[in-house]
Amino acid sequence: SEVSKNLERALTLVRKCKRQSILRRVVRITSATDFRKVLNLLDASIGDMKWLMGVLDTENNGTASGIFLSLPPIASNDPIISWVWSYIATVQMGQLTDRIEAANNLASLARDNDRNKKITVEEGGIPPLLKLLKESSSADAQIAAANALLVLANEQERVRSIVDEMGVPIVVQVLGDSLMKVQIPVAKLVVRMAEHDPVAQEDFARENVIRPLVTLLSFETFVEDSKAQLGKQSIHSIVQINKEMEKFSSAGSTSRNYSYRPYSNSYSNLHMEGSSRGGNHRKERENEKPEVKLQLKINCAEALWMLAKGSVSNSRRITETKGLLCLAKLVEKEQGELQYNCLMAIMEITAAAESNSDLRRAAFKTNSPAAKAVIDQLLRVTKELDSPILQVPAIRSVGSLARTFPARETRVIGPLVTQLGNKDQEVAVEAAIALQKFASPENFLCMDHSKSIIEFNGIPPLMRLLRCGDKAQLHGVVLLCYLAIHAGDNEALEQARVLTALEGADRTVVGQHPDLKELVTKAIYQLNLYHTGVHPQRQLFAP
Repeated sequence: SEVSKNLERALTLVRKCKRQSILRRVVRITSATDFRKVLNLLDASIGDMKWLMGVLDTENNGTASGIFLSLPPIASNDPIISWVWSYIATVQMGQLTDRIEAANNLASLARDNDRNKKITVEEGGIPPLLKLLKESSSADAQIAAANALLVLANEQERVRSIVDEMGVPIVVQVLGDSLMKVQIPVAKLVVRMAEHDPVAQEDFARENVIRPLVTLLSFETFVEDSKAQLGKQSIHSIVQINKEMEKFSSAGSTSRNYSYRPYSNSYSNLHMEGSSRGGNHRKERENEKPEVKLQLKINCAEALWMLAKGSVSNSRRITETKGLLCLAKLVEKEQGELQYNCLMAIMEITAAAESNSDLRRAAFKTNSPAAKAVIDQLLRVTKELDSPILQVPAIRSVGSLARTFPARETRVIGPLVTQLGNKDQEVAVEAAIALQKFASPENFLCMDHSKSIIEFNGIPPLMRLLRCGDKAQLHGVVLLCYLAIHAGDNEALEQARVLTALEGADRTVVGQHPDLKELVTKAIYQLNLYHTGVHPQRQLFAP
């Protein structure tokens, strides 16, 4: 457009120089300065066009790398723009090796600052990067494109640009049918996009990204269990297995990607839920280094975490793909970042179940093997691991499931009560919050759970919690009130002088949190009722 404007100005100047009357020449005086200005503009336009031709002529521009880097006059005040233009053009039209180098250079520029990221997106960098990501013939090209997109996808507006360019289906396709070293940055790209943009989060689920993620996460996860199960098979079972294998072998159609597993009812579908072409790289995956396999699982678990975050529909999809069972198994077997990501994914799924009764009933039925496995691991982490960063999500998850436990399921109460006395105050507060959900009036079994909390000797650590910081004091008072209301006749409350503590809280905590006034008043009334036998005249509240 600048070249067109400059040519128009030159043409206008030439027209002024036509043979005309003396009067017109006087009116339209043309000076030498005007000519110098136009000549300078034309020289700049020629320089811009030479630069453009150099960028387009990627094969014969004389540079060793094939990437034409030069500073056109139009970008003399902002060299970064000319670099971005050159890199984008090379990614779009260059030879494969040059496209890879240009994508890496774009990523390097974008890492410097957000302005470079913005320029890359505004100048049309996303479509050629997505095109390069689909370059299935070169793993290096796909990795370079995924890394560049990953750098750009750190803000909602830029993530939305990737979504608008139909990037989500491309990412899902590559994730389901690529080498592990490609899947690692692509899974991380899913994490980043789902984290920053709810539209991307829903689009990924709509494109069924959860199935390949769970499939990759479950890779080799159940191998030991399958071998153990196979060792327990009877002679009759082995004969049946051989018959089944012969049947599938004669069918022929699925023999390439299917192999019988003793856990077929529970797990075989899990390994087949990814892309139909995912089996193409299974051999390479089996031969990959352990650290590569681990990093892929870390990214896949984090992707499930971000997809489930705040989304009931995505959490439901994960539970429908045996994802819960896989997450529970990894929490049991793994450590470090993978274990943490799996716990965080479980925490988001249980939070969604807490807010949605249909999901809670469907995914966390008491007779569900997946639900049982999850609960077992949450309790194990809560009791056995001395790590607040792992205990906090585990405790929150148990609290979110408070309404799923029957009254006889007291095994979940004990570990939470124990953590009320944890030396880490954050863990103790989370335990108090979780126990609130058991003792809350919103829980149909609140009276039974309140009695269980007291039976597990929960009052002494709860009283100590009242002497901690404001947050600990607040949640300690709320839990004490629930226990007083639902189990006020218990002697443990009188022995611990809970009434005195709540009367003190009525003067301190309620002053900072006026919304607790009614709850504290009701708890004090209940304690006075049971332990003094009379209705105190000073109480204004009556049930």
